[in-house]
Amino acid sequence: MASKYQKSENNLESNIQSDFEPSIGKVGVLGSGLMGHGIACVSALAGIEVILVDTTKEQAEFGFSKIKQILQKRVDKKTLTEKDFNTILSRIFTTSNYEDLSSCELIIEAVFENKDLKRQVTIKAESVMKTDTIFASNTSTIPITELAKNSNQPKQFIGLHFFSPVDRMKLVEIIKGKKTSKRTLSKAYNYVLSLKKTPIIVNDGRGFYTTRVFERYTCEGMALLEEGVSPKRIEEIGKKAGYPIGPLAILDEITISLAYHIREQVREPLSSKSEPWDKVMEIMISDLNRTGKSKNGGFYEYPKDAKKYLWPQLKNYFTISKEELDEQEIIDRFYFSQVIETIRCFEERIITSVSDANIGSMLGWGFPRQKGGTLQFVNDYGLLLFQKRAQELMNKYGSRFSPPKLLDEMIKSNSTF
Repeated sequence: MASKYQKSENNLESNIQSDFEPSIGKVGVLGSGLMGHGIACVSALAGIEVILVDTTKEQAEFGFSKIKQILQKRVDKKTLTEKDFNTILSRIFTTSNYEDLSSCELIIEAVFENKDLKRQVTIKAESVMKTDTIFASNTSTIPITELAKNSNQPKQFIGLHFFSPVDRMKLVEIIKGKKTSKRTLSKAYNYVLSLKKTPIIVNDGRGFYTTRVFERYTCEGMALLEEGVSPKRIEEIGKKAGYPIGPLAILDEITISLAYHIREQVREPLSSKSEPWDKVMEIMISDLNRTGKSKNGGFYEYPKDAKKYLWPQLKNYFTISKEELDEQEIIDRFYFSQVIETIRCFEERIITSVSDANIGSMLGWGFPRQKGGTLQFVNDYGLLLFQKRAQELMNKYGSRFSPPKLLDEMIKSNSTF
């Protein structure tokens, strides 16, 4: 028997397809950093004209140079011709002048995760954009409804959360604010399809779906480190569980300081509860000034002409326990931390489609594909057995493993996801 939560899961997407909007011809991108130049690149690859805006022309040009590097790799691999290389680049115009956005049909804000900065660029863009232009934020954590308060046209405000590296990651999380219109959703959805990417649609909330669930893996990795599990073992077991990369390596890639910032955004307002991973991040950031790959190194060292390796001095700050935690216990903690958070998102109606939850988990952060996605994991494990195992983990490690109430309802009605 299917869950009652599944009944309407495809209605939204069928409405979008029936209300097809003309494709986007010109997009403005605010910010030419890692995400901004990535979004500009995939838009130009899809045949869309791009206005790439930054605070100075030089900064926008630097972003443009990064796009050249991405495309040059394709030329070198003979997956892109020189002619197409030049054609794609000709679609991108760099500027520091917001007036150049006046003819854009879609503007995507991809500046740093700072509410005040996002407010400033929203107001500047809206002062010049057309009345029917869609405005999207690439935020990964800040509620869209909150950001839309800066807009004079909240019905045309939406979240488009791309994943890094943008040119390789296939998923885009589309976030509806409370006032986002059906037309805005349709335009955003079809824009994502035009990029040959997979869209999933979620409702608004702190961390939305992907960020909120993804961070459980990295947090669990840090919790294990704080408990005395060796960093080498944490990383090896993460990969053995089927994740593409260990949790500590991921933290270095996104930077530990950004992960800490995300934690602060996702954390419930006024919550002062400290978790084991908070302590680890504070030591790495405040005490050691090791914030990740792009800075001074983090959990790993990054020699110029050699492979990365775990920073040997970690053992001086995180004592390794003489008692080894069972390997399956660690694997279960990785899986269950993310799956339980997915069920909570489903329970809270942040995500309403089982297929989107499963696809999002595999394409968004690499939940092991052999498991079929976070909700399929529960079906295969068996709801009753899953609930029992979650209770065991809760008794050992705390409330983050508390089985969601939705499981009780589904077990009683003999339902599955």
